[in-house]
This record gives sequence, structure tokens and C-alpha cells, in this order.
Amino acid sequence: MSTPPISRGFHGRGPSGKSARIPPGQHLVTDFPVLSAGPTPEPDLANWRFTLSDGESPLGEWTWEQFNALPQTDLTVDIHCVTTWSKLDTTWRGVSIDTLLEAAGLSEPPGPFVLIDCEGGYTTNVPSEDLLDGKAMVATQFDGEPLDPEHGGPARLLVPHLYFWKSAKWVRRLQFLDSEIPGFWEENGYHIYGDPWREQRYDGD
Repeated sequence: MSTPPISRGFHGRGPSGKSARIPPGQHLVTDFPVLSAGPTPEPDLANWRFTLSDGESPLGEWTWEQFNALPQTDLTVDIHCVTTWSKLDTTWRGVSIDTLLEAAGLSEPPGPFVLIDCEGGYTTNVPSEDLLDGKAMVATQFDGEPLDPEHGGPARLLVPHLYFWKSAKWVRRLQFLDSEIPGFWEENGYHIYGDPWREQRYDGD
């Protein structure tokens, strides 16, 4: 296996009393570190579109105004980055994937896998079931404020039970597929799934 693009770094456990909420190899932070695979794009809400597709066939598309008119969900969750930081009790607001599927007239995902497409060409992948039953959303607010561009604004995917690289910034499309296609980091040595509780950081973990 090639050398991982980000160091494995710290491997200790979390502070006493909170270890039940901190996966192995993680440490707590109180700030919100910024890590990106490329430059931060400038928001363009006038031309922003979010799409669900079955392969290349569109299932639903929303402008920024239409997206924000959909039913909104609030979540308070812990998040865990593969670079070993964890942040507890983060608060988010956005549209759940369940709501998006319903808005597109779907009772279930059209495929078992999802490829997430973002501004700038970044991609990542998740199984469809990891986005359902309230487990994921497209978030537009963090801590009661519009999501900053450096943190993925105007909208990012939020899949808090997986390592945070799966919560892709600047998300624009969820593409449902019949077979799994690795995303950017998955093609560059990261784990195909990314469960923090199993320390699935890198290919072979």
C-alpha cells in the first residue's frame, strides 16, 4: 500500500469521562479545524443546484430557494475526522436525505451505493443505507449560522457516524449506483467505508 496522504498521527484515547463518545485514536478539540482537498470555491447561490440522480438520469433538482423551502431538520451530533480530532455536540440544520428522496417521489434509494459529487470535482462514496433513517443530511447551517465556505458552505453532506471526509464539502449531487465507485480519498489510500469506531482510516485497516 502507498504511504497515506495524511499522517496517522495521535493514537491515544480520549479524556477520562468522555471516552465512551470518542472513537479509538481520537482526541478532542474545541475549535473546528479546516481541511480541504483543494481551494475553497466562492458561493454562487444564483446558479446553485442540488441534484439526485439514478446513474446519470436526474431524479430531482432544486435551486437554492427551493432547497431551503424543503422541511428542515436539526441535529446535534459528535463528529470525528480521520486526522484524529473529534468535536462533540456540534449542531447542524439542513435537509435530511430521507426528505430529499420523498421530495423526488421516491420511497427508497434507486441503488445500493452513492457517489457524492461536489464543487471542484471532489467525490466520495457511501452505501445508500448509511444516508437513510435520519442518519444523514445536506447541511446548510452550523451552530445556528449559515455554513461558512471554508466548512463547506453553502451546503455540505453530513454523515456523522463515519469519518468526516465522508461528510463532503460543497456537495452538489448524490448519484445512486448499482455498484460501488471509490471517491477521491478512497482512490488515494483511504478506507472504502470509514467507520471511526473500527479505526477504518486507510485501505487495509
